[in-house]
Amino acid sequence: MDQIKIGKFIASCRKEKNLTQAQLAEKLGITDRAVSKWETSKSMPDTGLMPELCELLGISVNELLSGEKLNLMEDYRKNAELNLLALKEMEESKNRELLNLEWVIGYMGTIPFLVLIFTASFGNVPTIIRAILIGLAIVLFIPAIYFSLKLERDAGYYECQHCHERYVPTLKQVVFAPHNGRKRYMKCPKCGKRSYQIKVLTK
Repeated sequence: MDQIKIGKFIASCRKEKNLTQAQLAEKLGITDRAVSKWETSKSMPDTGLMPELCELLGISVNELLSGEKLNLMEDYRKNAELNLLALKEMEESKNRELLNLEWVIGYMGTIPFLVLIFTASFGNVPTIIRAILIGLAIVLFIPAIYFSLKLERDAGYYECQHCHERYVPTLKQVVFAPHNGRKRYMKCPKCGKRSYQIKVLTK
């Protein structure tokens, strides 16, 4: 996808509809700064906003992602395929970033936890300081693990090894599932069988 082309196309379609950036933003329930970022190619519209944006601009999602009006059916089909691939790549990239962030948060919680517990256990410190260190370790560790697991759950899908259904489990399932790396032993919502479900980035 050509982000510069798409930004110019959004601006052109908005002007054709006699809408200011502020008016378009208000209709979409976002800030005019977000619209400005789209039009200056600094960011792309969120996929959840694309249908409503396209309806307001009088274009299709395929045309939005192509950055131009499409007339011939052959061009339309060709661009649709390219745009679907591009959207899949965007989703995969976003989910990969979330999983990388999961590791960062996990390490940020685990390393201080281990250091504080080690210091409390083996350091020559008063009992009150020992208790404070253990309490601080727990306070740092639990939220970090919670957010790490939430990011892992939200990034992509889990694939059943029996029926190959790809789905997003509940956070409770992820927390209590035995795991091996990013594989988690869970029950598939489609076939009902249990297996080590593999983390995948796209559906």
